[in-house]
Parts: sequence; structure tokens; C-alpha cells
Amino acid sequence: MPAYRASFPAGTMVAVAPRDELDEFRRTWRYHDPLTLEQLDYAGHVARVVGVGYYHGGDVLYKLDGVPGVWHEQLLRASAV
Repeated sequence: MPAYRASFPAGTMVAVAPRDELDEFRRTWRYHDPLTLEQLDYAGHVARVVGVGYYHGGDVLYKLDGVPGVWHEQLLRASAV
């Protein structure tokens, strides 16, 4: 993905990755905006993107409606719902 280009614009419905992927990300990610324990409970949850931001260098970060925390793009999937 080119820097500063979001795959999921505001208003898009997305699904959070499965729990095993969230666990692996939490275990290995060592940079900005790590997952919290609370976020792990939202594995598989479907929500609307309400905000898109970028970390220096182009990492795309999302805010989801009704879901706590900041979400990295690689932890989200397109949803048909």
C-alpha cells in the first residue's frame, strides 16, 4: 500500500481480524499504538470506520464506531455487512 493511502475510508464497514492474528500482532508489534487487552475481545467484530489517521511514515490507523482503541490496517478486513 502506498504511503498515506487508506484501504478503508470513513464510512466503510470492516471486520476485525480473528483472535489468533490479534494475539500474534500484540506479541510481536514493538512500535506505536500497540493493541490493548481490551481490544482482543473485539476479534471478528464488524464496525464502521469513523476515522482514518496516519502515523509518521504512512502507517494507516483507524477508529471504529463502538470499538475501543486505534486499529492498524493489517488487522482489518473488508466486510459485506
